Amino acid sequence: MTSPDQIAAQILSTKSLSVAQPWLNAFLSSSTSQRNIPASALAQTAIFRLLASDIRESLSKHRSCVLPVDIHNPTVQERRLQGSIPVQVLDIEDIGTSLWSQIEAIERVERGEAIHGREIVRTISVGDDSEAPENNRANNNPASGAASVSGNSGYGPHRLILQDAAGTMAVGVEMQRIDGIALEKLAIGAKLLLRNPTVARGMVLLSPGSVTLLGGKIEALDKPWRDGRKARLLEKTAGVERE
Repeated sequence: MTSPDQIAAQILSTKSLSVAQPWLNAFLSSSTSQRNIPASALAQTAIFRLLASDIRESLSKHRSCVLPVDIHNPTVQERRLQGSIPVQVLDIEDIGTSLWSQIEAIERVERGEAIHGREIVRTISVGDDSEAPENNRANNNPASGAASVSGNSGYGPHRLILQDAAGTMAVGVEMQRIDGIALEKLAIGAKLLLRNPTVARGMVLLSPGSVTLLGGKIEALDKPWRDGRKARLLEKTAGVERE
């Protein structure tokens, strides 16, 4: 029978994630047919479950694996954290695009429209209209270059709310473009690995050299966040107008 230590060691070596022993024991006990499953396959299944879990329950809270409790201190001009610290995304915001532009983009998607170059085209599901013009079908093909207008076209920079295994939250700001960090690519609950990140005035400075995207999603957080995004943007615009 595969031991918990074997699984934990494989997850640590491949993903740099230190698994909490109670979570791992519960995972192994739920794998009723584990006697005949190789340790490597079990480790892959465990990683999949980890990426869909709340890291406050699934990962170790050892001080080497979490953010410092005083990370929010604005009097610290700059410091570099040591080691690899896994975090999960609780919020993502495009701070490089105006609020109204983001609202209009959401509304275009609600109307079933997308932007192709400077032209707005109607998007349809394949097979919905056998008589649709050929150029409209091409525009509906992602490979043709038509882009969703929900904010995933490489806009940014982005501001993220991050949370570690101990529950400590911090603001992360994208200082350089990081592939995979975009409103339509990064799910709420997705896991990032911070590697020796720099923290300045209480904010984690995110760059390609300090961030590894592990993926994942917490479905119970992601869906309500996306469903309520337009309302939150409208609320912010109302606040700006009052000021």
